[in-house]
Amino acid sequence: MFTPGFKLFAGFGFAAVIAALVYGIASGDGGGADYLGVVDAESWTGAVSLGWKGGVGDHSGYMIFLIFGLMALFVGISLAAFRDADADSQAELEPSGITPLAQRPTGPNYWPAVGAFGAGLLIVGLVTHALIFVAGIVVLAVVVIEWMISAWADRATGDPRANAELRARIMAPFEVPLLGAATVALLVLAFSRVLLAVSSFSAIWVATGVAAVVFLVAVLAASVTKLNRNVVAGLLVLGAIAVLTAGIISAAVGMRDFEHGEEHGEQHVDEGAVE
Repeated sequence: MFTPGFKLFAGFGFAAVIAALVYGIASGDGGGADYLGVVDAESWTGAVSLGWKGGVGDHSGYMIFLIFGLMALFVGISLAAFRDADADSQAELEPSGITPLAQRPTGPNYWPAVGAFGAGLLIVGLVTHALIFVAGIVVLAVVVIEWMISAWADRATGDPRANAELRARIMAPFEVPLLGAATVALLVLAFSRVLLAVSSFSAIWVATGVAAVVFLVAVLAASVTKLNRNVVAGLLVLGAIAVLTAGIISAAVGMRDFEHGEEHGEQHVDEGAVE
C-alpha cells in the first residue's frame, strides 16, 4: 500500500515535526521550575498550536523544522500518489499495458544552480538580516515552480524546439515582467547596500568602477559578431551573482556611520548658545 519512497519521506517529515515541537518547547521559557517546559502546559499548547494558544521558543529553528517536515510529507504523499514512478504501475495506466519509453531532458536547466544560491541566501539570512532570509525563501519558491515546469516541458515531446516553445508559451507571460522586475529590484537593493557600507568617497569610485565595467562589457559584446547567446547569459548571471554577493556581505557588515547630521545639529546648538 505504501511505497518505499513514501515511507522514507514520511519518516523524515514526522521526525522533523516532532523535532520542531521539542525544539519549540526546549528553547522557550519552561515556566520556572519545570524542566525544559515538559510539565508546563502553556509550552506544549504553544508549540502544538503554532504559537496561537501559547508561546514558542526560538521561532527561526521551530519554523525551519516545521517547514522541512511539511515539505517532506508533501513529497512522500506525491510519491505515494505516483507509486514511486514504478514501471509496472505506469503500465497499468496505459491502454496497451506497456510502459512508455523514458525521455531524456531536451534542454539545459539552470534552476538547480539558482536553487543553491537561494539556499545560501536562506542560511546567511539566519545569522545576518531578516530581509536576506525572506529573499532566500522567495528565490527557493520561484525555483520550485520554474524547475517543475522545466522538468515537465523537457519531457512533453521528443522535439527540443517544441518543448522550448511550449514552456515559453506557459511561463513567458509571468517570467518576463515578474522575474525581470524582481531581479532589477534585488540588484538595486544589493548595490545600495554596497554604497551604504563604504565611505562616501569610496562609494563614488565604486559606482564609477561598476559603470565602467558594464560599459566595457557592452562595447565588447557589441563589437563581436556572432556572439553566442549562452556566453551573454553567462556573463549576465555572473555579474548578477557578484552584485548580490557583494550586497549580502555589505548588509552583514552594516551601514557606515552618518555623523554629518549630528555635527550639523551640534553646530547650530553652539551658535545659538553664543547668541
